[in-house]
Amino acid sequence: MGTLLWIVAVVMIVAGLAGTILPALPGAALVFAGILLAAWIDDFARISGFTVLVCGLLMMVAWGADYVSAMLGARRAGASRLAIAGAAIGTVAGVFTGFVGLLFMPLVGAAVGEWLADRNAARAAHVGISTWVGLLVGTVAKVAITFVMVGLFVLALLVR
Repeated sequence: MGTLLWIVAVVMIVAGLAGTILPALPGAALVFAGILLAAWIDDFARISGFTVLVCGLLMMVAWGADYVSAMLGARRAGASRLAIAGAAIGTVAGVFTGFVGLLFMPLVGAAVGEWLADRNAARAAHVGISTWVGLLVGTVAKVAITFVMVGLFVLALLVR
């Protein structure tokens, strides 16, 4: 039973790493759940409660970075509510259109939303690009934080 649980923990961590790029999967949360499961399997002997706590805090920071960065990018450009809604719709549509769609559909959604609100093509392009840059910055931060979580997990396994 222990081996099966370790396999589940590792699969959760690997799926979580994929989820840092794919918005359909809760990346940092899956990594954290895998770390928590691994710590529980071992009765918190190698992976301490403190390590789990730090990883939990990092998970919340990763989650916040993902949303705050996109919002700040849109807000900095003065995006309308329609642009923000368009970016959200574009993100969801991007999941179904492959990697290129995943990268560019939020930009298109924000630009279309801003254009519908303002009918100014230059402004719509500016808002779309600013929102997109915010999303990319958030994704990079989320990936980095998630790799720190995995690094702490591996370090805890190797040290004890």
